[in-house]
Amino acid sequence: MAKEHRKMAPLELLKRILFITIGAVLMGVALELFLVNNEVIDGGITGLSIMASALTHLPLGLFIILFNLPFLFIGFKQIGKTFAFSTLYGIVVMSATTQLLHHVDPFTEEKLLAVLFGGIILGAGVGLVIRYGGSLDGTEIVAILAAKKFGMPVGQIIMIVNVFIFVLAGFVFQWDSAMYSMVTYYLATKVMDIVVEGIEESKSVTIISHSYEEISETIMTRLGRSTTYIQARGGYSREETQMVYCVVSRLEVAKLKAIVQEIDPKAFIAIEHVSDVLGGNFAKKEIH
Repeated sequence: MAKEHRKMAPLELLKRILFITIGAVLMGVALELFLVNNEVIDGGITGLSIMASALTHLPLGLFIILFNLPFLFIGFKQIGKTFAFSTLYGIVVMSATTQLLHHVDPFTEEKLLAVLFGGIILGAGVGLVIRYGGSLDGTEIVAILAAKKFGMPVGQIIMIVNVFIFVLAGFVFQWDSAMYSMVTYYLATKVMDIVVEGIEESKSVTIISHSYEEISETIMTRLGRSTTYIQARGGYSREETQMVYCVVSRLEVAKLKAIVQEIDPKAFIAIEHVSDVLGGNFAKKEIH
């Protein structure tokens, strides 16, 4: 039987509100104090809002809220009310921040500096909001739903939408502004990934070897990392065996490979990137 939706603990709710607020304020700062005055835009609904504000001379925050409302309704119906309310709160805070900073002079009028610092701050802000369960742009909601319907990757859909928006920016502003905007978006995306996934990169390692017990014990002894056995059967040999699975930091990968190859030079090792590690016993044990 499916469990009912669990109410968020007060401390957890406070933490979510705090970090979504910080993220939304950072995005507002990036827009008003670095990007907008230098005719550099973000992708998605925010980019369309910047162009609409430039053409009509109406407040940017007004268009951000108006353009996102339909997608918030869709998000509420299709993704969930917690996500929708978190997104609505973040968008309102971001819009209010842009309004408060609208008459403040930009930090720099040098476009390259605006792109670099604006992109970093923008990515950090968006990443914080996404990490704590919200969003600041309706494009992502549309991309998630369109991906389910058309079978296309979410990232590919977002890229197609943003290419159209950046081309449009070339007509509204200038083509160099459109190109600067692409660089800003790329930089913001990379920073956002770091914030969402974390700076500390982990690697999951799967090892197939007849010496699985010795390899497992050596990893735990010499690396201080716990391991897990996974029941497996060879597709060609039909032999029953055990795979060794463990998660290590990127700095430990070389040592782990040396350990395995020292015990069994013919061992099969598969290493994959891990975005985040939660729960379990990932903490490193003392090895000395």
